[in-house]
Amino acid sequence: MSAPSGNPVPSAPPPYEEAVGINMNYPHPYPVPGPGQKPDGKGMNPPPHMGQPPPANNPITVQTVYVQQPVLFYDRPVQMCCPSCNQMIVTRLSYDSGALTWLSCGGLCLLGCIAGCCLIPFCIDALKDVDHTCPKCSALLGSYKRL
Repeated sequence: MSAPSGNPVPSAPPPYEEAVGINMNYPHPYPVPGPGQKPDGKGMNPPPHMGQPPPANNPITVQTVYVQQPVLFYDRPVQMCCPSCNQMIVTRLSYDSGALTWLSCGGLCLLGCIAGCCLIPFCIDALKDVDHTCPKCSALLGSYKRL
């Protein structure tokens, strides 16, 4: 079987754009590699002027933060870092009359110790509240309440 002599046989099929009807003057919705370029796996590599600007040489500031565990204050001195002066210290104790001191005084009055014996709890540090202060900057760091 041969082709009739009146119809010429085309040598190559038409290009894709002509067959589908894509207008070559209309911009493509995706980058098309030009001659001499090869696309990577994600699309075309952008030209250097279209990317983000190079990172500036700004110095990085690093701040070290020390987190201190909560300090529990009792009736004994505590070694700690003072939050006011940032020095390692052992707290200074001062004793103040608190609720336990006054209740002890009232209890002794009820028992009949009226002739001044009811004032004995004000002389005993074990019945008083304790304030912890910094020996260097005199800042109040905490208190221990007996009741």
